[in-house]
Amino acid sequence: ALNGFVLVVTSEGLIFYSSHTIQDYLGFHQVNVMHQSVFELIHTEDQLEFSRNLHWALFGDFQPLLGTLACQSLSSTEGKSLGSSAVAYKPDQLPPENSSFLERSFVCRFRCLLDNSSGFLALNLQGRLKFLHGQNKKSEDGSALPPQLALFAISTPLQPPSILQIRTKNMIFRTKHKLDFTPLACDAKGKIVLGYTEAELRMRGTGYQFVHAADMLYCAENHVRMMKTGESGLTVFRLLTKENRWKWVQANARLVYKNGKPEYIIVTQRPLVDEEGGEHLRKRSVHLPFTFATGEALLYQSAYPLPGFPDPFQSKGKTGKSKKTSHSHGGCSQKNGVDPSSLLGAVMQQEKAAY
Repeated sequence: ALNGFVLVVTSEGLIFYSSHTIQDYLGFHQVNVMHQSVFELIHTEDQLEFSRNLHWALFGDFQPLLGTLACQSLSSTEGKSLGSSAVAYKPDQLPPENSSFLERSFVCRFRCLLDNSSGFLALNLQGRLKFLHGQNKKSEDGSALPPQLALFAISTPLQPPSILQIRTKNMIFRTKHKLDFTPLACDAKGKIVLGYTEAELRMRGTGYQFVHAADMLYCAENHVRMMKTGESGLTVFRLLTKENRWKWVQANARLVYKNGKPEYIIVTQRPLVDEEGGEHLRKRSVHLPFTFATGEALLYQSAYPLPGFPDPFQSKGKTGKSKKTSHSHGGCSQKNGVDPSSLLGAVMQQEKAAY
């Protein structure tokens, strides 16, 4: 019910807990952020401010280290480093838990997979430092450490969400794919948005059979980028629903590794209204040498007809219609030498009524 999510961060800078609604605002799944360093999510210019607020006395004479536990002491000469705040304090050395010293309200920019401008979302964190029980941590001599202060905060966007964002916020869904983008699984919200069961998704073959023909090259380019860098970046395209309609989504795909090798792809997708999708399409078209705007993109430029395939471009003036014509040959595409897992094969296996 909150316009935000709950965040609990230990004095060492580890995310002890996040409510699942973090996915609605930042695009990260709850499981992927818990027990990770919070500084990996925070803008470099705001890390010092966040680390100051983790300390009960608002000390700011230390710098958090990205990718490492912030509890490591950064200087042996600094008596009040973040490391000492994490392990050295006993409850009787700290202000009482109801003290106003422990109240916190500050702003930080967090990485956001759903943002299509800067990649960061400004959040207002409001809460207080409280003792985090049940840690069962031990000091170097083996004795049990008392509970330490952790930041308990509600994180809300600095800028109120638009009506469009409110409408689509609760329909973010995730899909799982093979490395060639063949669908493997879809969560409950995805089944609502697209209408398919998991069995129906897997039966269709390559995932490109669900992508609008005018978006295929664009998606394939980001697919290649993801295989090289591990992340696709924001990709806005149209998916075919079970009702044979096109649904605009904003997606971010990530490689998941196992034993150092890419194993599968996880895609976080947010439905868009048609106006938002159209705006993205117009921006995309500006940077391309030929137009995608009408869905009549030429997927393969060739000076001669495909072998065993009638030349559709001589009889039809528009490429969009050539796709519809070629669909009638979809059943015999394999024997005509068209790989059904290719982009052209994916278009030919789509129902022409969708266009």
